[in-house]
Amino acid sequence: MSATTVKTEAVDVERVDLTVHGDGRERRAYWAVVDCWSVVRRGFLNYQRQPLAIVWQLGFPILSVLLYAYVFGGAMKSPGGDYRDYLMPGMFVMTMAFGFMGTAMTVVVDAQKGVIDRFRSMPMSPSAVVSGRGVTDLFVAAAELTILAATALLIGWRSDGGFLGTLGAFGLLMLLRFALIWVGVWLGLMLPNQEAAGGLYAVVFPLTMVSSIFVPPSSMPDWLGAVAAWNPISSTAGATRELFGNPVASDGSWIQENAILMATVWPLVITAIFLPLAVRRFQRLSR
Repeated sequence: MSATTVKTEAVDVERVDLTVHGDGRERRAYWAVVDCWSVVRRGFLNYQRQPLAIVWQLGFPILSVLLYAYVFGGAMKSPGGDYRDYLMPGMFVMTMAFGFMGTAMTVVVDAQKGVIDRFRSMPMSPSAVVSGRGVTDLFVAAAELTILAATALLIGWRSDGGFLGTLGAFGLLMLLRFALIWVGVWLGLMLPNQEAAGGLYAVVFPLTMVSSIFVPPSSMPDWLGAVAAWNPISSTAGATRELFGNPVASDGSWIQENAILMATVWPLVITAIFLPLAVRRFQRLSR
């Protein structure tokens, strides 16, 4: 009986270590950042494939400036100097405030198309969808402010607050947008459809009107002026005017005299409330 000898040759295979070294917290933090950036890249790709959406979002500030500065500006009285110097910080604030409606609409559309369901079925960080949306919107907000500032310079607005004052004013504007992003994400996860998200304009419009964006609260009836003065948007508007070196209208009340302080406190309070709510709402969607 013949025996067949089979020879096997050992083949050296180079192993690639795909693990993330460190303890469990480091690994979770690493993948949270990676997954967040994946969501951000997806957002940029959507803008690239749907350019009209980003064109309208970035073009809205220009239309707003031209409308309020030239159509209504002649009838407005400025607390000091040209009305455009008083208006422009308010327009910066209004643009940041309106941004959360776009956030809510994007989240609602993703929910209706099943994108969020697909995200939940993937092995990714639970916070990545929420944080990725936030980072994407911050990039868009920076682009909006850049375009709006360029438009303001073209119509004659100037910042007289120096480099640090101007930088601080734009920092407060981004802080407000950062806080309102989480309001938009939470509302987007709560609202049932796009029609309901579109109805947010009915809430945002009075919120911006009853503030110091366009006129000083002292020009309103006493009760309405008090509401406008304590509006978080008014604090950011007053703080940016002060930092930009533009006309500031203050009736001597505590809230208006401490606009810079409250322009920092209000966004931090809003973030502390709505960021956990947004993350928790996303996590509960899978239950």
